Amino acid sequence: AVFVAARSRSDLPPCRQPPIGRPPAMSFAERAATKTAALPASGKTIGTHSGGFQADEALGCWMLRQLPEYAKAKIVRSRDLAVLEPCDIVIDVGDVYDPAKLRFDHHQRGFFETVDGQPGVAKSVSEAAGRWKTNLSASGLVYKHYGRRIIAELAGTSPADSEVLWAELYNEFMEGIDGIDNGVEMSQGPRSYKESSDLSSRVGRMNPRWNETSDDADRDARFAKASDICGLDFLGALGELVDSWLPARGLVRKAIQSRSEVHSSGTVLRFETSGMPWMEHLYSLERELGIPELVKFVLFADSAGMWRVQAVTVEGTDYQNRLGLLEPWRGLRNEELSKKVGIPDCCFVHNAGFIGGHKNFEGALAMAVASVEGTTA
Repeated sequence: AVFVAARSRSDLPPCRQPPIGRPPAMSFAERAATKTAALPASGKTIGTHSGGFQADEALGCWMLRQLPEYAKAKIVRSRDLAVLEPCDIVIDVGDVYDPAKLRFDHHQRGFFETVDGQPGVAKSVSEAAGRWKTNLSASGLVYKHYGRRIIAELAGTSPADSEVLWAELYNEFMEGIDGIDNGVEMSQGPRSYKESSDLSSRVGRMNPRWNETSDDADRDARFAKASDICGLDFLGALGELVDSWLPARGLVRKAIQSRSEVHSSGTVLRFETSGMPWMEHLYSLERELGIPELVKFVLFADSAGMWRVQAVTVEGTDYQNRLGLLEPWRGLRNEELSKKVGIPDCCFVHNAGFIGGHKNFEGALAMAVASVEGTTA
């Protein structure tokens, strides 16, 4: 069976990152779809299996079609190897993983690959030497070999930015699809609740029910819709990273590099904007810059104009601080807190010591520095 997936709009300007602080005129998904729609038809075919479908091959086919060499490619769904053999690339069927031959299946006995592992080296989770240990599905294999280019095509990012986006998108979006398709439990022990709103579950529900009449044409049409839905979720996740996460990373890098201008100890950062994701960037940039766990507090003004002083948590924990605000201040507010700190206009310090507030930047900085030095201001 052969079908051609629905086309995207083509009357939109090229994809680019919007300026920081100004919302984009169009969503990332619209901007990215414009670029893909403008690509000339490749005339290629992508093969995958027929019958019931899952998110991994539906997403894998969509991802390939974002590349110039597979733009607007026809999808051939079959389990007949004679039908699949002429296809330019085949995923999730055929019992062969051979990038040189453009064959990407993961069902064969003994298969084990991770997204950042050297192909064919690790044979099990215990041998996986990279950051990730989850065995790949069809979409994971496509992402391993083509993901960086797909991101660059859709987002127009530099090689360096595409690399950090590739890692973060796998961590936040792609790995779950690999785990679900391969039956990898998300955690050990009995689960506290059932999750069925994820992409894999939603795609699964698009298959014909056991008591529903269907034929090849109907299943192919359903697969095409499922592939489009997978693409929308992919673009949603990538767009969040490109339009929010990546600009925040640049601001965190700038704050780290100028930290000595805030205080000579280099342990306090100042952010000129609030609400941006910064903690994860801080961890990775500290490693990159060779200053592990140096920063103890960050300062920023909230939407009401209060200057917050927030402790940096220990990486991998939710509530353990590298250093908290001084214990005698915790749970106090306003005048009582100001007397204890020794400076006017203090607003509050949380009972757990992870965050406090002051009416101005200088006061917030004084609270952070006093905590670093272990003294009152």
